[in-house]
Amino acid sequence: MRIYLSLGSNISPRHHYINEACRLLSERCGTLVSRSSDYYSAPMGYASTHEYLNICVCLLTSLSPMELLEATQTIERELGRTHKSSFDPATQTFDYKDRTIDIDLIQAFDDSGCEIILQTPPLTLPHPRMTDRPFVLQPLQQMI
Repeated sequence: MRIYLSLGSNISPRHHYINEACRLLSERCGTLVSRSSDYYSAPMGYASTHEYLNICVCLLTSLSPMELLEATQTIERELGRTHKSSFDPATQTFDYKDRTIDIDLIQAFDDSGCEIILQTPPLTLPHPRMTDRPFVLQPLQQMI
């Protein structure tokens, strides 16, 4: 599978967390075939004075999307992420907070080049909010 991931960090040292996440993805999940340039953005959906560093990467992997999701969440925890964003259906809002690292699965393609469509409670592919996020679209355009 060829999958595009979005990585973001807004807690210093941001470059360290991004680079370490890329190293761990390569070590545990597959071959990192490309990486976008850095993209800086203000936090979206919540107030913070900490600017984000964002990138997208392309990964070739034999893991299933669910296995990759589990691996990325493990990497996030190992790199110090303590709060996972959650959705409040009553207010229709997300509970976002500053983070050492955030790794989102954005878009995936099988070995024949067909897009993988997935809708499960823990994972939706392609990412349902990717088109609303310049910090994903700008780096992703460099990859595709």
